[in-house]
Amino acid sequence: MSFAARQQEALAVWRVFDQPELRRILVGSATCGRAAGSLEVLQAFRDELAQADLEKSTALYEVGCLGMCYAEVLVEIRAQDGRRVLYQGVEPRHVAQLVEQHLVRGEIYWPLALAQMGEGTEELPAFHDLPMIKPQERIVLRNCGFIDPNNIDHYLARGGYSGTARALTMGPDAVIDEMKASGLRGRGGAGFPTGVKWGFARATPAAQKYVICNADEGDPGAFMDRSVLEGDPHAVLEGLLLAGYAIGASIGYVYCRAEYPLAIERLQTAIEQMHNLGFLGDNILGSGFNFSIKVKKGAGAFVCGEETSLMQSIEGKRGMPQSKPPFPAVSGLFGKPTNINNVETLASVSAIMEKGASWYAGFGTEKSRGTKTFALAGKINRTGLVEVPMGINLRTIIEEVGGGVSGGKAFKAVQTGGPSGGCIPARLIDLNVDYESLAEVGSIMGSGGMIVIDEESCMVDMARYFLTFTENESCGKCVPCRMGTQHLLRILTTITAGRGTLADLDSLRKIGDTMKNASLCGLGQTAANPVLTTLQYFEDEYRAHIEDHACPAGACAALIHFTIDPAKCTGCGLCARACPVEAISGEKKEPHLIDQGACICCGSCRQACKFDAVLVS
Repeated sequence: MSFAARQQEALAVWRVFDQPELRRILVGSATCGRAAGSLEVLQAFRDELAQADLEKSTALYEVGCLGMCYAEVLVEIRAQDGRRVLYQGVEPRHVAQLVEQHLVRGEIYWPLALAQMGEGTEELPAFHDLPMIKPQERIVLRNCGFIDPNNIDHYLARGGYSGTARALTMGPDAVIDEMKASGLRGRGGAGFPTGVKWGFARATPAAQKYVICNADEGDPGAFMDRSVLEGDPHAVLEGLLLAGYAIGASIGYVYCRAEYPLAIERLQTAIEQMHNLGFLGDNILGSGFNFSIKVKKGAGAFVCGEETSLMQSIEGKRGMPQSKPPFPAVSGLFGKPTNINNVETLASVSAIMEKGASWYAGFGTEKSRGTKTFALAGKINRTGLVEVPMGINLRTIIEEVGGGVSGGKAFKAVQTGGPSGGCIPARLIDLNVDYESLAEVGSIMGSGGMIVIDEESCMVDMARYFLTFTENESCGKCVPCRMGTQHLLRILTTITAGRGTLADLDSLRKIGDTMKNASLCGLGQTAANPVLTTLQYFEDEYRAHIEDHACPAGACAALIHFTIDPAKCTGCGLCARACPVEAISGEKKEPHLIDQGACICCGSCRQACKFDAVLVS
């Protein structure tokens, strides 16, 4: 069967899925949704539909993540009038009311209504006009939350694999030229031009070559790769297929961390579907191109996100970085020419080959084309996964997309690039988000973590937190990283405990610079970024810890103590219930007291209090 005929079959399946007259329920069931209880909601819908005798007339689907993690569980319902409404915070107890009111009577259930899918109304905004969604451009996330990720027909109907059909008529060199013209740069962190990288691997003669999808997402607070693999696995697999065709590889690997079982399950389902429809195997679409894909589970080592360590792991060896040159394009997996791209890069590739290089180059800036996904986390009102055009400024992301800092606190800084990124202060909130601008202020794009920090967070302690992670994850092969992370962590721990000296600040800078210039791989070369940037922008906090033996943010337990203001305390008891060591006492509706001898200064009482009655000094 030709590709055009197969696509027509898929469109027929999609028309059934998308016909306005069909009652339909979509439940967001990626990992974030499941953590919020989506599987229980899904079962409640099954039970309610059966009880109401609506099973045969209502289609119930699991879909991926729309990115609005703060609003999970998200459910879209379409009644027979064709109107589609997105509901937020759905729990099993709401299901009977949603079925009766919206599905049967066609009336919106207003307590949970978030948006209308399609055109909005005065009472209910359109999904694309929501504050979190409006500034976004969804390319990588184009299908997430809108299709059944286990149904290849849904992907085909929305343009999937048309880029592959096009590429097979163009030839490998033309595909590489298309990537160069698009301006796509690797989204794994380094930002190297994708087309140029592919060209190196293609130019190396070899009977066997490999392509690898790096899905070893290990940054704290990052979940971009996981969400894309769970919500639209075919977009990534098609990108890997295109990379293989471009460089002349016949085998592809997806290296995915074992902690992502749902992503792996959906990858394996998608690979089987590709084989069944002739998108994998021998003579793909009659082109003479042969290609297969294998899934390799990683064991959770952060260093295996580095490409040479990753290849060592696939080969069954301990994941440790190797010296370069030779580069993977010359001698990579099993000593053969290899190309490695991350999940987001490959999902962009499939979109570019479908719609063209000039279309993609129309987004972003001159040097940073396209879009970038970010996992918004930390002290922000609307946590979730977002995709914005390159060149957008931090203010738009934090204030408009993210809804500002939670709890009415002041914005202090934002950490970009994961544990190896830099802390950017509030005064630079209008900084444009692109590779060059972030590098100028000492940070990096990284894979896309973005952690918002408020006034109650200590920047010295933040640096210590990230160094705790990188010190633990260092493979130990090279001295600058192995010893550097240990010394940085030791000094930071000493400072947060109130035992630091001013000489420690010089030591932090010297060690950090040495690691940056002498470490073997990217982990060691960037591990000091949180320290160096917090020193650059928040040296006054370091000095306060050292000279005044005080933590201005009230976060370092050794330097603070908590009291309760009797004038503000209402005696509600929230602080007492939150205290893990039962150090707070008091009668109901009477001011409470903190036993200083028992208090461990964890801050739980401060977070629980709704009246700002807990003071820190």
